Amino acid sequence: MRVALYLQDAHPIRAGMEYAAYAESRGFDAVWQAESRLVRESTVPLAAYASVTERIRVGSGVADCWSRNPARLAATFSTLDDLAPGRVLLGLGAWWDPLARKVGINRARPLTVMREVVTVVRALLHNETVSFDGYYVHLDGVELDYVYQERRPKDVPIYIGATGVQMLELAGEIADGVVLNYLVSPDYNDRAMERVQAGLDRSGRKLEDFDRPQLVVCSVHEDEATALDAARLMVTQYLGQQPHIMAASGVPQSLLDAVGEVVGWPATHEQVEAASKLVPDEVVRMLTASGTPEQARARVADFVSHGSTCPVLYPLGDVRATVDAFAGWQP
Repeated sequence: MRVALYLQDAHPIRAGMEYAAYAESRGFDAVWQAESRLVRESTVPLAAYASVTERIRVGSGVADCWSRNPARLAATFSTLDDLAPGRVLLGLGAWWDPLARKVGINRARPLTVMREVVTVVRALLHNETVSFDGYYVHLDGVELDYVYQERRPKDVPIYIGATGVQMLELAGEIADGVVLNYLVSPDYNDRAMERVQAGLDRSGRKLEDFDRPQLVVCSVHEDEATALDAARLMVTQYLGQQPHIMAASGVPQSLLDAVGEVVGWPATHEQVEAASKLVPDEVVRMLTASGTPEQARARVADFVSHGSTCPVLYPLGDVRATVDAFAGWQP
């Protein structure tokens, strides 16, 4: 069973380098670096992780498709492949509001934009010369114009981070894999697999040949209550700020409304802490893999049995303890 590690910005990059090397030593398949808020972009940490490892794959989980010109995006991930040939994964997402809107990005027609970006980035990485005049992407005879290095196609699979129905279908249609979101339920996965399959049908591919890594919030502690409390704050923040994801997982609207009345944007720690008192244990259990190591492994196994091909563990608390809990794990 492939298992991967997910890092955001909770640790210094040098600590992340140590965690990546440790995850490699314990047999993990990949380390994915988040790029969701305006805190830490992904490619600098990915280069750092690649520099201290030999086998483990490194991926953006996920970079947004708006803020980098697609030619520069292709050049960036080509550069990462120079450092770690065959180990780089490009995860792309459509970002989210209000953050995108606050920095001047109009997320109109995200499906069209994602299709165009994936199409041209893949062509550039495959060493093609690209002319493209689309809705969003405009390239005129562009190529990755290597001068001092071997001119070769770069083996960089492109994943789409998707939560909504249409983006899941698009991932199945055009991507090399889909990055499934965290803080969703296994039941949500069943519906997601149907939509991914619909996209795969359009491209003539099979689900078993399509990679489906999934971010899973993982809070491991020998005391279940401590583990649940550690995850509750994060669950609360998402209940307040991304209620569409929570609703898709079956969280009652009454709870979403109650939390939304307390948690603003951007949320303060005090707001999240106050709203967390409204979130029951069963909701934390539904959306995360929290509890003792045995309980966490059992919950992650639920996501695997509902379609994930590689759990990407987002550790809350001791990263090494989480890695140890899943090293060599078979569901």
